[in-house]
Amino acid sequence: MANKGQQPPYLHLAELTASQFLDIWKHFDADGNGYIEGKELENFFSQLEIARRGAGADPSNAAFKGKMTEFMQKFDKNKDGRIEMSELAQILPTEENFLLCFRQFVGSSTEFMAAWRKYDTDRSGFIETNELKGFLSDLLKKANRHYDDQKLLEYTQTILKMFDLNGDGKLGLSEMARLLPVQENFLLKFQGVRLTAEQFNAIFAYYDKDGNGYIDEQELDALLKDLYEKNNKSLNGYKQSIMALSDGGKLYRTELEIVLCREPMQ
Repeated sequence: MANKGQQPPYLHLAELTASQFLDIWKHFDADGNGYIEGKELENFFSQLEIARRGAGADPSNAAFKGKMTEFMQKFDKNKDGRIEMSELAQILPTEENFLLCFRQFVGSSTEFMAAWRKYDTDRSGFIETNELKGFLSDLLKKANRHYDDQKLLEYTQTILKMFDLNGDGKLGLSEMARLLPVQENFLLKFQGVRLTAEQFNAIFAYYDKDGNGYIDEQELDALLKDLYEKNNKSLNGYKQSIMALSDGGKLYRTELEIVLCREPMQ
């Protein structure tokens, strides 16, 4: 947790650039797990109060806890008690809000996958760094946002800093999906059901009987029935979420693996 006297970058600004937004995210997501939670969340809310109202509060104080509860009720869209990147984009005033612009472009998980497949042509679950500029350019054009080459370069570099953490020049579907609105993020719907690589290999091989690398909707019904009976979970809503990944009714191995595996293979 940062010192109370340490002013984090840019919270006082009326409008943030994409790179300033990233600096704030990295400052408060101290452990880099993709969420602002626990002590990080208390620190963020306290510093936000200082920036906006000129005074902070003691996190142990009941009044502070009450104000923080109201804040989370407003912005924690999936009610998981922590702030994700897409939720932070709703809180902070980002210049030309490129994160919200992204969400306006994809709209739904189905549209997100359609945009993703344009660049992930080999269905690897990744797009290469050199394809990202085109991906973001399409995004901005679709959202009717005016931009110049310098701004497009800034957005591209910011996304790379966010998601290409190991510097391998690839951006993963599971990472980029974090920019979707919480209610549209198909990955979040499956957090309670995660298979190991071995379990996934076995179950996919069982249902992909012809070994063509994908299963169809009928085979998915059987797979989900088997999967959720074992986990004592209802099927309601899960089939629709997974079918958002399909391409003409075909669910390809790499994309399904990203949803169902604890640690998708690269």
